[in-house]
Amino acid sequence: MAERGMILVVDDDENDLVFVRFAFEQAQVSNPIQTLHDGIEAIEYLKGKGKYSNRRKYPLPCLMLLDLKMPLCDGFEVLAWRQKEAGLQYFPVVVFTSSNQERDIQRAMGLGATAYAVKPAQLEYLIAMARELQSKWLEPRNRPRAVIREI
Repeated sequence: MAERGMILVVDDDENDLVFVRFAFEQAQVSNPIQTLHDGIEAIEYLKGKGKYSNRRKYPLPCLMLLDLKMPLCDGFEVLAWRQKEAGLQYFPVVVFTSSNQERDIQRAMGLGATAYAVKPAQLEYLIAMARELQSKWLEPRNRPRAVIREI
């Protein structure tokens, strides 16, 4: 059986990280999840630099959930950096944020986000989103660009 690809979740809110893990577990998504707390960590991870240099321990993701509003380096900066990096466009990036502002959606999509999801207020919607992400991007199939406003 092939190993499941790793999901990278980048969010500075520890509560959101706990809820994402729980929702993916409840949705029976078996992919391992790696969590990071800011954009600087995300870039270092994707570069494979410093403590993330061991690709066996820190493999490149098959999907990234990325918050926009973070200290030090926000999600927009991560998207802009990724857009310039050869070889890192193969995995989908779903912006997962509390902002439902059209300018944020347009900017994120313009910087190469695959989809945009507004963090749902209720756990059952987060579980439904985890299931949708699994069917759209974690199972080998077409990977269309999409905007997910709220599930």
